Amino acid sequence: MNDDVEELYDYGTLRALTAPTMLIVRTAEPTFVLGGSQSLDVLNAPRRSQVAVRRRRGGGGVVVLQPDDVWIDWWIPTDDERWSPDVHVMSHRVGEWWRDVLTPRLDGEVRVHQGAMAGDVAWRVACFAGRGPGEVVVDGRKAVGVTQWRVREGVFVSTVLPAHPSHLLLDLLADVPDGLDAALEHHTLATLDLDGDDVTQALIVRSSPIAVRQLFLIA
Repeated sequence: MNDDVEELYDYGTLRALTAPTMLIVRTAEPTFVLGGSQSLDVLNAPRRSQVAVRRRRGGGGVVVLQPDDVWIDWWIPTDDERWSPDVHVMSHRVGEWWRDVLTPRLDGEVRVHQGAMAGDVAWRVACFAGRGPGEVVVDGRKAVGVTQWRVREGVFVSTVLPAHPSHLLLDLLADVPDGLDAALEHHTLATLDLDGDDVTQALIVRSSPIAVRQLFLIA
């Protein structure tokens, strides 16, 4: 994209990792992250200079990442037995890790979305307003978002279980499609009564063998 939005990661460093790695990421303040193909124009021009904006590589719409989110990313090199050339297989595999961790901690039905992208096309401007392959739904309500970025060295799968609602997006988007506010009614740590640290530790165990790195994003 030909704009001045800073990338979310140093993707060159990621590509150089030779071991499967789980990244536990935290952010200092709400950060609005554009999908890889999204233009900065999806955000309200007068307001976007007042907030932290980054861009990730990979698909999906804009997402707001907030302090205390369970933001977990995995880098799986191509020589790891868990890597697959199939885009959906990788999303489902990571979604299953989440499902296996959440199921014993919740009373409701925890399901991994198996189909194609679901939801009104207009809502796809915002990541958590739709459902994609591998994303986790609890009792019919989205809980974990999943995106991925693929290169010759491996696949980078990014996931988040929000600690807070995503309605900050409604004030920042240049255009809010009809029904988007209701579509953004996703689960949070509070609605699921979960402890983020407990979930994170369980994901380390479930996705092992894995190297673990912790990152703190200062926007």
